Amino acid sequence: MSSTPLSVLDLVPISSGSNAAQALRNSIDLAQQAERLGYARYWFAEHHLNPGVAGTSPAVVLALTAAATSTIRLGSGAVQMGHRTALSTVEEFGLLDTVHPGRFDLGLGRSGGRPREPKQPALVGGGVAATVVDGYTPNGLRIPPRFSFTRLIGSPRFALQKQLLQLPGAESQDYADQIDDVIALIAGTYRSTEGEQAHVVPGEGAELQLWILGSSGGESAEVAGERGLRFAANYHVSPATVLEAVDGYRAAFRPSAVLDRPYVSVSADVVVAPDEDTARELATGYGLWVRSIRTAEGAIQFPTPAQARRYEWSDADRELVADRVETQFVGSPAQVADRLKRLRDATEADELVVTTITHDHRDRVRSYELLAAEWARR
Repeated sequence: MSSTPLSVLDLVPISSGSNAAQALRNSIDLAQQAERLGYARYWFAEHHLNPGVAGTSPAVVLALTAAATSTIRLGSGAVQMGHRTALSTVEEFGLLDTVHPGRFDLGLGRSGGRPREPKQPALVGGGVAATVVDGYTPNGLRIPPRFSFTRLIGSPRFALQKQLLQLPGAESQDYADQIDDVIALIAGTYRSTEGEQAHVVPGEGAELQLWILGSSGGESAEVAGERGLRFAANYHVSPATVLEAVDGYRAAFRPSAVLDRPYVSVSADVVVAPDEDTARELATGYGLWVRSIRTAEGAIQFPTPAQARRYEWSDADRELVADRVETQFVGSPAQVADRLKRLRDATEADELVVTTITHDHRDRVRSYELLAAEWARR
């Protein structure tokens, strides 16, 4: 298994009783530790209006982290293009590449963008998704029932976020067109519909590795496949649709100057400790944290186990977070490595990305240490 790279996805979480400044210091320290431990990549997510998440701007956090590390690849997981332009994105990452050439992954997400007409994922079917029986793949990977994001997307808080992120009257560009513009601006081949050229300095010719992130077999998977780009599927966000996502991407894939075959990374939420009981104690706050996101309250500061245990759960609460809780990989190094192997084999992933949140930063670092050592032994 050591031939399958492990990478890190970091949300820059804020623990209860702490603050954003400490969360940033913790993330930079964790990136340094991940570099020492041999993790292949360190990605930062983008989230907004969350009291417990400080990762609002991947490019800014990447600049800070690049200055504190030297070899590990760094990237966005992902820049959310629904409120951005291709130009601003290429300019930001072009600046990063100028100072630290060849170290950055530009991961692009569609969140907040203009949705296409609803359709069945025509590219899905007959692939690995078709092997699921009673919620499990043949090798035992849990594929839970679908979670509906309608409540979250239709909430007043989601509308507020979109209002604050976009200029008045602005509309998101078609996602596929955005990706084409990003590719053209980096390559120096951009032409407007009137034939005008645009050359981005810095940005044109940047040594950026492009990734598309997606949670289903829909538009993101299709765009990544048709353009021959790398694709990262989010098991930790939407475990029910991860197989459809990789199926859709592979079905749409066309060889490009970048790749001659599909290349897939798959994420997982994990907590590792010396033994299962300790790991489950460290993960106690996870369900409450997920609940805060899915009720559209915004991610809370990550609670201590004691704080989490004081919450009185309703049946509706438990149902709201069930798919995420039961697909979090929690346990000893051997237990978590076994489940990651199952995820890798079921999705035929080329890489795995792990994200870990605990209240205490030392426990978080230790989780990554234990996993790296176990993975290297296999």
